[in-house]
Amino acid sequence: MSRHSAHPGGASSVRRRALLGTVVLAVLLALAGLAAYLTRDGRGPSENPAPPSSSPTDSSSAPSSSGPLTPHTHPRALPVPPKTSDPIAFGKAAAAALWSYDTRAYSQPELRKALRGWLTTEAKYADPDSVDRVVPSPVLWKEMAANGQFATAEVNEGHFPNAFTRALQEDPGAITQAYAYAVTVSGKQSIAWNGSPAGGAESRSTTLAVQCRPNHPCALVGVMPSVAP
Repeated sequence: MSRHSAHPGGASSVRRRALLGTVVLAVLLALAGLAAYLTRDGRGPSENPAPPSSSPTDSSSAPSSSGPLTPHTHPRALPVPPKTSDPIAFGKAAAAALWSYDTRAYSQPELRKALRGWLTTEAKYADPDSVDRVVPSPVLWKEMAANGQFATAEVNEGHFPNAFTRALQEDPGAITQAYAYAVTVSGKQSIAWNGSPAGGAESRSTTLAVQCRPNHPCALVGVMPSVAP
C-alpha cells in the first residue's frame, strides 16, 4: 500500500504558481516584496499593523494527534479554522489541518471544501489552488478509502521566517495593505490504514501566508511552494 505524500498531484494554474513563487522570494528578501505580491491589485494601506505573536514557539493552541495512531483510532471530523488573531497560532492550526485526513469519515470533495473554508474571503488574496494541491486527488483518495487510510498531525513549532521578521522591523507599515504574515510550521505526520499498524511519523514543514486584519479572525491566504527558514 503506497502512502499519501505531502505533495499529492492536482491541477493548478501557471499564474498562481508564479505568484506563490514570488511570495517565497519576497519573504526571503523583504516584507515589502511580500506586500507587493499580496496587494497586486494596487490597493493602499488602510489600518494599523497587527502586533506579532509574543509566543511564536508555543504549540498549545495547535491541534495534534491525541494518542497512538492505530487502524482503530476513532474517525476524525473535518477541520474547522480557529477564531484567533494570532498569525502563528492560526498557521500552526492550518498546517495540522493540511497534514491530516481521514478517508473513513468523509469524502475527498468534503475535505477539499472544508480546507477552502480556511481561506480569506478576500478573493484578490486567496489562493485556493495552493490548498487543493495538498489534498489527495479523487483517484488516489478512492484507493486510500478502500483501505481506510487516515493521517494525523503533530505540530512542534511555528515562527515567522527570519527575513520576514527583519523586514517587518525595518518597515512595519509595509504589511498594512494585506495584513499577510509568513508563518513557517514544522511537525510530524503519521499514517495508518486497515490491517496495518501505524507507520513511523514523518517530519513535515511548510510556510503559509496568513492574513490577520485588526479586529478580525485570521484566515489563510495560501500555501507557499517552498519552505522559508
